Amino acid sequence: MNQSELTNQLKHLYTGAVHDVLRGLGVQNFVLPTHIRSLNPDQKMAGPIWTVSGRMDTTKTPHETLLGWTELLSKAPMGHVVVCQPNNHEVALMGELSAETLQNKGVLGYYVDGGCRDTDYILKLGFPVAHSFFTPADIVARWIPVAFEEPIQIGSVLIHCGDFLLCDRDGAVVIPKSIVADVIQKTVEVTLTENQVRDAIRSGVDPVEAYLKYGKF
Repeated sequence: MNQSELTNQLKHLYTGAVHDVLRGLGVQNFVLPTHIRSLNPDQKMAGPIWTVSGRMDTTKTPHETLLGWTELLSKAPMGHVVVCQPNNHEVALMGELSAETLQNKGVLGYYVDGGCRDTDYILKLGFPVAHSFFTPADIVARWIPVAFEEPIQIGSVLIHCGDFLLCDRDGAVVIPKSIVADVIQKTVEVTLTENQVRDAIRSGVDPVEAYLKYGKF
């Protein structure tokens, strides 16, 4: 399957089931921190990851920081989720014009261990964003991107460009790109088994009996 097909399948799954499959495969450190939440919990974010990292730099002029930011927006590829490690909890790393730019480019969402502003506008726009805090402070003369498509770390999770992200109301998981197709297939199988358990419980089967029969609960 190509990236678009994998993304479409992944978007129909949920993080709890994907988590259980990754745990069963022995994958470690794939759950992203609980303090990063979706701006709109009703929206899912799924797709291959394009990584960005940056840092605070108050020696830069407003022009230099805005040029760096617009370069980030220009480079972000369609059909991907931008995942950003800004290395600060002081300024917003997403706002209205940036969200509109990314959406118009066909970017699937933006996940950042950092701030967000212009939230009413972004919610109306419908562009998926996950963030760790709100602030009206922007990046001008304060923050600049320093690397694209390089490995980044958020919490305990080491993220590589091309890994896949799934983010929903419960949180977010990162799926290594080398096993994403297998994980999706196994998760589909898990959800089918869960449906059987659900039907058994609804029909009055004892939960212990249901677990022993299906090996899932």
